[in-house]
Amino acid sequence: MSSVQEQQVLAALQQVMDPDLHRNIVSLGFVKEVRIQEGAVSFTLELTTPACPMKEKLKQQSLDVVRAIPGVTDVQIRMTAQVRAAQHKGEVVLLPGVKNVIAVASGKGGVGKSTTAVNLAIALAQSGASVGMLDADIYGPSLPRMLNVTGRPTQSAQKGKAEPAVAYGMKVMSMGFFMEEDAPVVWRGPMVGMAVEQLLRDVDWGELDYLVVDLPPGTGDAPLTLAQKVPITGVIIVSTPQDVALSDVKKGINMFKKVDVPILGIIENMSYFLCPGCGHRSEIFSHGGALREAEAAGMVFLGHIPLDTAICENADAGTPILITQPDSPQTAIYREIAAQVAAQVATRQFAGQKFPNIVVE
Repeated sequence: MSSVQEQQVLAALQQVMDPDLHRNIVSLGFVKEVRIQEGAVSFTLELTTPACPMKEKLKQQSLDVVRAIPGVTDVQIRMTAQVRAAQHKGEVVLLPGVKNVIAVASGKGGVGKSTTAVNLAIALAQSGASVGMLDADIYGPSLPRMLNVTGRPTQSAQKGKAEPAVAYGMKVMSMGFFMEEDAPVVWRGPMVGMAVEQLLRDVDWGELDYLVVDLPPGTGDAPLTLAQKVPITGVIIVSTPQDVALSDVKKGINMFKKVDVPILGIIENMSYFLCPGCGHRSEIFSHGGALREAEAAGMVFLGHIPLDTAICENADAGTPILITQPDSPQTAIYREIAAQVAAQVATRQFAGQKFPNIVVE
Protein backbone atom coordinates (compact mmCIF):
# COMPACT_ATOMS: atom_id res chain seq x y z
CA MET A 1 0.00 0.00 0.00
CA SER A 2 1.34 3.41 -0.96
CA SER A 3 2.19 5.85 1.81
CA VAL A 4 1.02 8.72 -0.40
CA GLN A 5 -2.55 9.78 0.35
CA GLU A 6 -5.08 11.67 -1.78
CA GLN A 7 -5.30 14.46 0.80
CA GLN A 8 -1.56 15.05 0.41
CA VAL A 9 -1.95 15.38 -3.33
CA LEU A 10 -4.88 17.80 -3.02
CA ALA A 11 -3.06 19.83 -0.38
CA ALA A 12 -0.04 20.15 -2.67
CA LEU A 13 -2.20 21.17 -5.63
CA GLN A 14 -3.74 23.97 -3.57
CA GLN A 15 -0.45 25.77 -4.12
CA VAL A 16 -1.23 26.08 -7.85
CA MET A 17 -3.16 29.29 -8.51
CA ASP A 18 -5.12 30.23 -11.61
CA PRO A 19 -3.70 33.69 -12.45
CA ASP A 20 -6.97 34.96 -13.95
CA LEU A 21 -9.38 33.63 -11.33
CA HIS A 22 -7.00 34.18 -8.38
CA ARG A 23 -8.00 30.92 -6.74
CA ASN A 24 -6.28 27.58 -6.44
CA ILE A 25 -7.13 24.80 -8.87
CA VAL A 26 -8.55 22.54 -6.16
CA SER A 27 -11.10 25.08 -4.90
CA LEU A 28 -12.04 25.82 -8.52
CA GLY A 29 -12.88 22.16 -9.06
CA PHE A 30 -10.27 21.65 -11.76
CA VAL A 31 -8.71 18.55 -10.12
CA LYS A 32 -10.62 15.31 -10.75
CA GLU A 33 -10.15 11.53 -10.68
CA VAL A 34 -7.12 11.37 -8.37
CA ARG A 35 -5.62 7.88 -8.36
CA ILE A 36 -2.60 6.59 -6.43
CA GLN A 37 -0.91 3.24 -6.91
CA GLU A 38 2.49 2.28 -5.53
CA GLY A 39 3.61 5.88 -5.38
CA ALA A 40 2.39 6.64 -8.91
CA VAL A 41 -0.09 9.52 -8.93
CA SER A 42 -2.49 10.31 -11.76
CA PHE A 43 -5.30 12.82 -12.00
CA THR A 44 -7.31 14.88 -14.47
CA LEU A 45 -6.96 18.63 -14.75
CA GLU A 46 -10.20 19.94 -16.24
CA LEU A 47 -9.86 23.56 -17.35
CA THR A 48 -12.58 26.01 -18.33
CA THR A 49 -11.70 26.09 -22.03
CA PRO A 50 -9.47 24.11 -24.40
CA ALA A 51 -8.05 27.49 -25.49
CA CYS A 52 -6.77 28.28 -21.97
CA PRO A 53 -3.59 30.39 -22.40
CA MET A 54 -2.18 29.09 -19.08
CA LYS A 55 -2.70 25.39 -19.86
CA GLU A 56 0.95 24.37 -20.05
CA LYS A 57 1.97 26.52 -17.10
CA LEU A 58 -0.74 25.05 -14.86
CA LYS A 59 0.22 21.54 -15.93
CA GLN A 60 3.92 22.10 -15.18
CA GLN A 61 3.21 23.69 -11.80
CA SER A 62 0.92 20.76 -10.91
CA LEU A 63 3.63 18.28 -11.89
CA ASP A 64 6.22 20.10 -9.79
CA VAL A 65 4.21 20.29 -6.55
CA VAL A 66 3.04 16.67 -6.69
CA ARG A 67 6.51 15.35 -7.53
CA ALA A 68 7.77 17.11 -4.41
CA ILE A 69 5.57 14.94 -2.14
CA PRO A 70 7.70 12.30 -0.33
CA GLY A 71 7.02 8.83 -1.71
CA VAL A 72 5.75 9.96 -5.14
CA THR A 73 7.54 8.03 -7.88
CA ASP A 74 5.59 9.15 -10.96
CA VAL A 75 2.98 11.75 -11.94
CA GLN A 76 0.61 11.54 -14.89
CA ILE A 77 -1.80 14.38 -15.70
CA ARG A 78 -4.65 14.13 -18.18
CA MET A 79 -5.59 17.56 -19.51
CA THR A 80 -9.24 18.15 -20.47
CA ALA A 81 -11.57 21.13 -20.70
CA GLN A 82 -15.23 21.76 -20.02
CA VAL A 83 -16.55 25.11 -21.21
CA ARG A 84 -19.07 26.49 -18.75
CA ALA A 85 -22.30 28.10 -19.86
CA ALA A 86 -22.84 31.78 -19.24
CA GLN A 87 -25.34 32.55 -16.50
CA HIS A 88 -28.49 34.40 -17.44
CA LYS A 89 -31.93 35.19 -16.17
CA GLY A 90 -35.31 34.56 -17.72
CA GLU A 91 -37.45 31.58 -18.62
CA VAL A 92 -37.14 31.69 -22.40
CA VAL A 93 -33.76 30.84 -23.86
CA LEU A 94 -33.51 31.33 -27.62
CA LEU A 95 -30.36 29.22 -27.96
CA PRO A 96 -30.63 26.51 -25.27
CA GLY A 97 -27.68 24.46 -26.51
CA VAL A 98 -25.26 27.39 -26.87
CA LYS A 99 -23.11 28.00 -23.80
CA ASN A 100 -21.62 31.36 -24.78
CA VAL A 101 -22.44 34.00 -27.37
CA ILE A 102 -19.48 36.19 -28.35
CA ALA A 103 -20.28 39.16 -30.57
CA VAL A 104 -17.62 40.88 -32.70
CA ALA A 105 -18.42 44.52 -33.42
CA SER A 106 -16.92 47.69 -34.83
CA GLY A 107 -17.90 51.33 -34.73
CA LYS A 108 -17.47 51.73 -38.50
CA GLY A 109 -16.94 49.62 -41.59
CA GLY A 110 -13.64 48.82 -43.26
CA VAL A 111 -11.66 47.96 -40.11
CA GLY A 112 -11.36 44.22 -40.83
CA LYS A 113 -14.00 43.11 -38.32
CA SER A 114 -15.26 40.12 -40.30
CA THR A 115 -11.75 38.86 -41.08
CA THR A 116 -10.90 39.14 -37.40
CA ALA A 117 -14.10 37.36 -36.35
CA VAL A 118 -13.51 34.48 -38.76
CA ASN A 119 -9.93 33.88 -37.68
CA LEU A 120 -10.76 34.10 -33.98
CA ALA A 121 -13.63 31.62 -34.42
CA ILE A 122 -11.36 29.19 -36.28
CA ALA A 123 -8.72 29.56 -33.56
CA LEU A 124 -11.29 28.60 -30.91
CA ALA A 125 -12.44 25.63 -33.01
CA GLN A 126 -8.86 24.46 -33.56
CA SER A 127 -8.28 24.51 -29.79
CA GLY A 128 -10.91 21.77 -29.47
CA ALA A 129 -14.01 23.82 -28.64
CA SER A 130 -17.32 23.34 -30.46
CA VAL A 131 -17.89 26.59 -32.35
CA GLY A 132 -20.59 28.13 -34.51
CA MET A 133 -20.48 31.36 -36.48
CA LEU A 134 -23.39 33.62 -37.37
CA ASP A 135 -23.11 36.33 -40.00
CA ALA A 136 -25.48 38.99 -38.65
CA ASP A 137 -24.48 41.56 -41.28
CA ILE A 138 -27.71 41.38 -43.26
CA TYR A 139 -26.85 44.13 -45.75
CA GLY A 140 -23.30 42.95 -46.45
CA PRO A 141 -22.87 39.25 -45.57
CA SER A 142 -19.27 38.18 -46.08
CA LEU A 143 -18.97 34.71 -44.53
CA PRO A 144 -19.98 32.77 -47.69
CA ARG A 145 -16.95 34.17 -49.54
CA MET A 146 -14.55 34.21 -46.58
CA LEU A 147 -15.30 30.58 -45.68
CA ASN A 148 -15.91 29.39 -49.25
CA VAL A 149 -19.40 28.11 -48.45
CA THR A 150 -22.20 28.24 -51.03
CA GLY A 151 -25.61 26.69 -51.48
CA ARG A 152 -28.94 27.10 -49.76
CA PRO A 153 -29.21 25.43 -46.32
CA THR A 154 -31.34 22.30 -45.98
CA GLN A 155 -34.07 21.82 -43.41
CA SER A 156 -33.83 19.34 -40.56
CA ALA A 157 -36.53 16.70 -40.88
CA GLN A 158 -36.78 16.20 -37.11
CA LYS A 159 -36.73 19.78 -35.85
CA GLY A 160 -38.00 21.69 -38.87
CA LYS A 161 -35.09 24.11 -38.62
CA ALA A 162 -32.39 25.08 -41.11
CA GLU A 163 -29.19 23.06 -40.91
CA PRO A 164 -26.13 25.30 -40.68
CA ALA A 165 -23.30 24.79 -43.14
CA VAL A 166 -20.02 23.38 -41.87
CA ALA A 167 -16.68 25.05 -42.65
CA TYR A 168 -13.29 24.39 -41.06
CA GLY A 169 -14.87 22.55 -38.15
CA MET A 170 -17.50 25.24 -37.42
CA LYS A 171 -21.25 25.49 -37.93
CA VAL A 172 -21.96 28.53 -40.10
CA MET A 173 -25.07 30.51 -41.02
CA SER A 174 -25.44 33.67 -43.09
CA MET A 175 -28.15 35.55 -44.92
CA GLY A 176 -25.78 35.28 -47.88
CA PHE A 177 -26.74 31.61 -48.20
CA PHE A 178 -30.29 32.61 -49.16
CA MET A 179 -29.49 35.16 -51.87
CA GLU A 180 -27.30 35.80 -54.88
CA GLU A 181 -23.91 37.30 -54.08
CA ASP A 182 -24.54 40.53 -55.99
CA ALA A 183 -28.19 40.92 -54.96
CA PRO A 184 -28.81 43.95 -52.70
CA VAL A 185 -30.88 43.72 -49.53
CA VAL A 186 -33.28 46.66 -49.70
CA TRP A 187 -34.92 46.45 -46.27
CA ARG A 188 -35.93 48.90 -43.61
CA GLY A 189 -34.56 48.58 -40.07
CA PRO A 190 -37.30 46.45 -38.44
CA MET A 191 -36.88 43.77 -41.13
CA VAL A 192 -33.18 43.53 -40.33
CA GLY A 193 -34.01 42.85 -36.69
CA MET A 194 -36.51 40.16 -37.70
CA ALA A 195 -33.96 38.53 -40.00
CA VAL A 196 -31.35 38.35 -37.23
CA GLU A 197 -33.91 36.80 -34.88
CA GLN A 198 -34.80 34.19 -37.51
CA LEU A 199 -31.15 33.26 -38.03
CA LEU A 200 -30.96 32.63 -34.30
CA ARG A 201 -34.30 30.94 -33.68
CA ASP A 202 -34.84 28.95 -36.88
CA VAL A 203 -31.38 27.38 -37.20
CA ASP A 204 -30.47 24.07 -35.58
CA TRP A 205 -27.30 25.22 -33.80
CA GLY A 206 -27.19 22.17 -31.54
CA GLU A 207 -24.66 22.07 -28.69
CA LEU A 208 -21.95 24.75 -28.92
CA ASP A 209 -19.29 26.04 -26.55
CA TYR A 210 -19.10 29.34 -28.41
CA LEU A 211 -21.30 31.05 -31.00
CA VAL A 212 -19.30 33.86 -32.59
CA VAL A 213 -21.56 36.53 -34.11
CA ASP A 214 -20.16 38.86 -36.76
CA LEU A 215 -22.20 42.04 -36.27
CA PRO A 216 -22.62 44.73 -38.90
CA PRO A 217 -20.69 47.94 -38.23
CA GLY A 218 -22.29 50.68 -36.20
CA THR A 219 -25.01 50.71 -33.56
CA GLY A 220 -28.13 49.80 -35.52
CA ASP A 221 -30.89 47.20 -35.50
CA ALA A 222 -28.80 44.02 -35.66
CA PRO A 223 -26.76 44.56 -32.48
CA LEU A 224 -29.82 45.82 -30.63
CA THR A 225 -31.86 42.77 -31.68
CA LEU A 226 -29.07 40.47 -30.56
CA ALA A 227 -28.88 42.24 -27.19
CA GLN A 228 -32.64 41.96 -26.73
CA LYS A 229 -33.04 38.33 -27.76
CA VAL A 230 -29.86 36.62 -26.54
CA PRO A 231 -27.91 36.80 -23.28
CA ILE A 232 -24.58 37.83 -24.82
CA THR A 233 -21.58 36.59 -22.87
CA GLY A 234 -19.54 39.51 -24.16
CA VAL A 235 -18.55 41.60 -27.14
CA ILE A 236 -15.18 42.17 -28.80
CA ILE A 237 -14.66 45.56 -30.44
CA VAL A 238 -12.36 45.81 -33.47
CA SER A 239 -10.81 49.11 -34.57
CA THR A 240 -7.94 50.51 -36.57
CA PRO A 241 -5.55 52.98 -34.88
CA GLN A 242 -7.00 55.99 -36.70
CA ASP A 243 -8.76 58.70 -34.71
CA VAL A 244 -11.76 58.55 -37.04
CA ALA A 245 -12.23 54.86 -36.23
CA LEU A 246 -11.61 55.33 -32.52
CA SER A 247 -14.25 58.04 -32.25
CA ASP A 248 -16.79 55.47 -33.48
CA VAL A 249 -15.40 52.89 -31.04
CA LYS A 250 -16.42 55.18 -28.19
CA LYS A 251 -19.98 55.23 -29.54
CA GLY A 252 -20.01 51.43 -29.70
CA ILE A 253 -18.68 51.13 -26.16
CA ASN A 254 -21.37 53.48 -24.89
CA MET A 255 -24.10 51.57 -26.72
CA PHE A 256 -23.09 48.20 -25.30
CA LYS A 257 -22.81 49.70 -21.83
CA LYS A 258 -26.29 51.15 -22.20
CA VAL A 259 -27.77 47.71 -22.92
CA ASP A 260 -25.65 45.99 -20.24
CA VAL A 261 -23.58 43.87 -22.62
CA PRO A 262 -20.11 43.12 -21.17
CA ILE A 263 -17.14 44.15 -23.32
CA LEU A 264 -14.48 41.43 -23.39
CA GLY A 265 -11.84 43.66 -24.93
CA ILE A 266 -10.63 45.79 -27.82
CA ILE A 267 -8.47 44.69 -30.77
CA GLU A 268 -6.35 47.02 -32.90
CA ASN A 269 -6.44 45.69 -36.47
CA MET A 270 -4.16 46.93 -39.28
CA SER A 271 -1.90 48.09 -36.48
CA TYR A 272 1.28 48.16 -38.56
CA PHE A 273 2.76 46.86 -41.82
CA LEU A 274 5.90 44.73 -42.02
CA CYS A 275 7.53 44.77 -45.45
CA PRO A 276 7.91 41.13 -46.53
CA GLY A 277 11.06 42.03 -48.48
CA CYS A 278 13.14 44.03 -46.01
CA GLY A 279 11.23 43.68 -42.74
CA HIS A 280 10.77 47.45 -42.36
CA ARG A 281 7.86 48.34 -40.11
CA SER A 282 5.47 51.08 -41.25
CA GLU A 283 2.64 52.33 -39.04
CA ILE A 284 0.44 53.35 -41.95
CA PHE A 285 -2.69 54.15 -39.94
CA SER A 286 -0.84 55.39 -36.83
CA HIS A 287 -0.38 52.92 -33.97
CA GLY A 288 -1.53 52.28 -30.42
CA GLY A 289 -4.77 54.27 -30.54
CA ALA A 290 -6.94 51.29 -29.60
CA LEU A 291 -4.63 50.44 -26.71
CA ARG A 292 -4.92 53.98 -25.37
CA GLU A 293 -8.70 53.89 -25.81
CA ALA A 294 -8.92 50.60 -23.91
CA GLU A 295 -6.81 51.99 -21.07
CA ALA A 296 -8.88 55.18 -20.93
CA ALA A 297 -12.12 53.16 -20.78
CA GLY A 298 -10.73 50.68 -18.23
CA MET A 299 -11.10 47.76 -20.63
CA VAL A 300 -8.92 44.84 -21.64
CA PHE A 301 -6.72 45.35 -24.69
CA LEU A 302 -6.58 42.03 -26.55
CA GLY A 303 -3.79 42.71 -29.03
CA HIS A 304 -2.40 44.23 -32.23
CA ILE A 305 -3.03 42.54 -35.59
CA PRO A 306 -0.76 43.65 -38.46
CA LEU A 307 -1.84 44.78 -41.91
CA ASP A 308 -0.73 41.83 -44.00
CA THR A 309 -1.44 40.90 -47.61
CA ALA A 310 -1.54 37.18 -46.73
CA ILE A 311 -4.44 37.76 -44.31
CA CYS A 312 -6.40 39.68 -46.96
CA GLU A 313 -5.65 37.32 -49.85
CA ASN A 314 -6.57 34.22 -47.89
CA ALA A 315 -9.80 35.80 -46.69
CA ASP A 316 -10.79 36.67 -50.26
CA ALA A 317 -9.95 33.14 -51.41
CA GLY A 318 -12.16 31.55 -48.74
CA THR A 319 -9.20 29.90 -47.01
CA PRO A 320 -8.37 31.88 -43.83
CA ILE A 321 -4.74 32.24 -42.83
CA LEU A 322 -5.17 29.87 -39.87
CA ILE A 323 -5.88 27.15 -42.44
CA THR A 324 -3.29 27.98 -45.11
CA GLN A 325 -0.46 29.17 -42.84
CA PRO A 326 -0.96 27.48 -39.45
CA ASP A 327 2.61 28.19 -38.32
CA SER A 328 2.83 31.83 -39.39
CA PRO A 329 3.39 34.72 -36.93
CA GLN A 330 0.01 36.15 -37.96
CA THR A 331 -1.74 32.91 -37.04
CA ALA A 332 0.03 32.92 -33.67
CA ILE A 333 -1.39 36.40 -32.97
CA TYR A 334 -4.95 35.28 -33.67
CA ARG A 335 -4.51 32.23 -31.43
CA GLU A 336 -3.13 34.35 -28.60
CA ILE A 337 -6.08 36.73 -28.84
CA ALA A 338 -8.57 33.83 -28.99
CA ALA A 339 -7.01 32.36 -25.84
CA GLN A 340 -7.37 35.73 -24.09
CA VAL A 341 -11.03 35.92 -25.15
CA ALA A 342 -11.68 32.41 -23.80
CA ALA A 343 -9.97 33.40 -20.54
CA GLN A 344 -12.12 36.54 -20.28
CA VAL A 345 -15.29 34.48 -20.77
CA ALA A 346 -14.26 31.97 -18.10
CA THR A 347 -13.27 34.71 -15.65
CA ARG A 348 -16.66 36.40 -15.94
CA GLN A 349 -18.48 33.13 -15.33
CA PHE A 350 -16.51 32.30 -12.20
CA ALA A 351 -17.06 35.83 -10.95
CA GLY A 352 -20.74 34.88 -10.88
CA GLN A 353 -21.89 37.73 -13.05
CA LYS A 354 -25.47 37.41 -14.22
CA PHE A 355 -26.36 38.52 -17.72
CA PRO A 356 -29.73 40.27 -17.54
CA ASN A 357 -32.54 40.35 -20.05
CA ILE A 358 -32.20 43.54 -22.09
CA VAL A 359 -35.11 45.86 -22.79
CA VAL A 360 -34.41 48.62 -25.28
CA GLU A 361 -37.02 51.32 -25.46
